[in-house]
Amino acid sequence: MMEERGKFEELSLLGGPLHRFGCRLGLVHGGTNTVALGLALGLIPWGVLVVLAVIESVGQQLFSLSAIGGHVRLLVLIPLFFLCESAVDPRVTAFVGTIVRSGVVPENALPALESAIARIVRWKDSWLPEAMCLLAAVLLSLIGTHMQLPGATATLEAGRALSDLPLVGQWYWIVCLTLFRFLMFRWLWRLGLWCYFLWRVSRLQLKLVPTHPDYAAGLGCLEVVQTHFTPLILAISAIQSASLAEEISRGAVAFEAIYPALALVLAVDAVLFLGPLFIFAPKLWACRIKGLSDYMEFASSYVNGFDQKWLGAGAHAREPLLGTADLQSLADLGNSINIVRNMRWVPMSLRLVKDFALAALLPILPLYLLKYPVAELAEKFFSRLTGL
Repeated sequence: MMEERGKFEELSLLGGPLHRFGCRLGLVHGGTNTVALGLALGLIPWGVLVVLAVIESVGQQLFSLSAIGGHVRLLVLIPLFFLCESAVDPRVTAFVGTIVRSGVVPENALPALESAIARIVRWKDSWLPEAMCLLAAVLLSLIGTHMQLPGATATLEAGRALSDLPLVGQWYWIVCLTLFRFLMFRWLWRLGLWCYFLWRVSRLQLKLVPTHPDYAAGLGCLEVVQTHFTPLILAISAIQSASLAEEISRGAVAFEAIYPALALVLAVDAVLFLGPLFIFAPKLWACRIKGLSDYMEFASSYVNGFDQKWLGAGAHAREPLLGTADLQSLADLGNSINIVRNMRWVPMSLRLVKDFALAALLPILPLYLLKYPVAELAEKFFSRLTGL
């Protein structure tokens, strides 16, 4: 029976024209490792950008702090996009296998799960979503001058025509930025697919066990999947940090603007990567309430029998207390009730929240060097250390 339950079409979020093109070029290894594809998509446009800047003698402007966002998009964010999909996809496949083999998805719900997987596979392999992502990227580039996006390299200055820019500027605004936005929308589409799949799973008649040691009734393995979205959190925070560096360097915003920006990053990350876990909140809450009711009733029956056997009339005629299994069973029952009482109604732990917060915070920290230069920080540290 276990082998039959394991015979499922594997769920994968990887697919589409770009992924197939990377496979043909040999830039996708093992079907899921797309890091090489991400490096190529980031480094090649960036290399052309540098060559054009050298030819047109604008290298000093290109490598100034006011243009750091362009470098971060190509050299950091694009590779992080593909690093994330390489890390997440095997975990997604393992998650489906786990909930099937463990019986969280019962036998009568397997056809509905197969149907959901088949639909996801059809959508992620279609060319239409990526075509729509490319169209959205082009449209955003066209209307970007009318939007107040943070960062000097996020939108072209209002009233400035592309034909007035040097080749390096045209290459960045037309090719590099459009490519980045296409890949960004492509990831948003995949996040949508993942959320849709979780919603379909939550609609199944799941067999949730309130005493499961993962404190999530058997859905604790879902946290493992979400943990591997950390590269995307780093990417979101990195581009926000780069945009702020551009704005601060040219005096458009004050240094204190980093605090509301960090709050915004944390809110976006919570919605995108913690929000999907709340899909299971109603089922887990109901499981906890029912589990408390059932185990309290069972515990009452057990302790009444235990009390009557060992403390009631005729207890001295019972078997010896030393070595009896009744005491261990009573302790095990107490542990089971504690697990139900402490069961989480969202399949995530405080550690996951801390990891996501740390990933969002780290790219913001270098901004403090704009206000507190390294030499000044070192001097203050030394003076406080020595008392001089």
